[in-house]
Amino acid sequence: MNRGSIGKNDVEIVDETSHVENIPKPSLVTQVGDFRVVGLTPDDADFYNNYPEEKRKKVFRKVDTRLIPMLAVLYLICHIDRANIGNAKIEGMVEDLNMTGLQYNTVLSIFFIPYVLFEVPSNIVLKRFKRPSVYLGLLVSTWGIVMTCTGLVQNFAGLMATRVLLGIFEAGFFPGAIYLCSYWYMPRELALRISYFYCASALSGAFSGLLAAAIAKMDGIAGLEGWRWIFILEGIASVVLGVACFFFLIDTPALSKRWLSPDEIRYLELSMFIKQGGTSTGETGFKWRDLKIVLLNWRIYVLSYFLFCQSALSYGTKFTLPTITKSMGFSSTNAQLTSAPPYIAGAISAILFARLSDRFYWRMPFVCIPMIIVVIAYSIIISLNGELEARKGVAYFAVVLSVIGIYPIQPGAASWNANNIAPASRRAMGIALVNCVGNIGGILGSFMYMEKESPKYTTGFGLSLALGGVGFFVALFLEWTYKMGNAKKARIADDARVNYTEDELFDMGDKSPLFKYVL
Repeated sequence: MNRGSIGKNDVEIVDETSHVENIPKPSLVTQVGDFRVVGLTPDDADFYNNYPEEKRKKVFRKVDTRLIPMLAVLYLICHIDRANIGNAKIEGMVEDLNMTGLQYNTVLSIFFIPYVLFEVPSNIVLKRFKRPSVYLGLLVSTWGIVMTCTGLVQNFAGLMATRVLLGIFEAGFFPGAIYLCSYWYMPRELALRISYFYCASALSGAFSGLLAAAIAKMDGIAGLEGWRWIFILEGIASVVLGVACFFFLIDTPALSKRWLSPDEIRYLELSMFIKQGGTSTGETGFKWRDLKIVLLNWRIYVLSYFLFCQSALSYGTKFTLPTITKSMGFSSTNAQLTSAPPYIAGAISAILFARLSDRFYWRMPFVCIPMIIVVIAYSIIISLNGELEARKGVAYFAVVLSVIGIYPIQPGAASWNANNIAPASRRAMGIALVNCVGNIGGILGSFMYMEKESPKYTTGFGLSLALGGVGFFVALFLEWTYKMGNAKKARIADDARVNYTEDELFDMGDKSPLFKYVL
């Protein structure tokens, strides 16, 4: 049986009568695995319970084939477009635009201000679209146009303007993609699926270096410098992919009749219904109360630290790695090329850790272990005391090791967050809020590596070590709070069934005594 699928013995139907006066209508409660579902009819429960295992596997293979590769490619181009500025830098962009001092770091950081501010509003807007593919396609096409225009800027001010616009339009993609995945998959299956398209973030570093090395050879064509062609061609590729979203990115089971059978659609819609606890009334769009509940959920901010840590580490690395490899004595072209292997290792690491996390259905160790790897890697780099060229082999190994530790953090943390927020409306907001707060780390990452500290980069390497060390203890603390929360809920679960209707328990979401936190 697949991990995350629910077998016949896991389903129990209980006909409970409401204990609240003036509500004579009984609530039909169905226990499906770890989920208590209100409003699931005996016929639907029987259908879901007896859906053949072969058909379960087949339907998820079909979903995987149509959803994950498309999201992976989109996330790949998303990260290439935001990080290719690091490749443009060593091809002469800073000198051609007469940038001085910390202006380059300022250009890097300004991207994250609109990126952070627009993530939550973007997911609220996404919920209003019947077809998420239309909204996401518009975002991708628009940031592609902005990226193309970046290749035409003439000064620092123009570059700042394009980075702000890029931040606005890229803000909605990652939280929207996670929300789309959480719609199609059960919680136990989520980390692995997120890692499949998130590993594209790691691979973007590899592709960015390889593409930049090739495109930079166009220097002088049409009177444009090579770094300008990096922005122009990669921007055009984004526009093409944005248009492709309208035709190839899947939306919801109900809108997938072309490639799903009626039974497959019913099974997937029941899966969605079950994992959010069901409801007899249905969700009704945006509610300010839901937003308030999400904003006051302190655990979301603890989870945000992991993404803050990962953002600072990954963006600091992406924006600076070509410069760091150049400090090891490589030429500009070879510096671009040698920046690729660490990201390939990071992508493999992200998938491996996510597979293990889903297999054991346990998130904490697969956030803690990458944090330890980060601490070890940066301890080695700091011990070199800036002798990157003289001890090139050790330095390069430490860089690869750091990337191996960085990239599993976000899939683990993102799935941990999505698993512990209910119902779906609050989950969409919570996913966006974690990304919103977490991506503030990108601002730190933009300033961690200062040119005047090259090649020691005392601030950058030191902060990276500290972020990983603190993250290890934060993960332990968070799991302890979830254990305490589950123990408290278990003590009052029986009373809750007496004192509240199932609709009221559903409305409590993850605060319900019947909701069990994922550790």
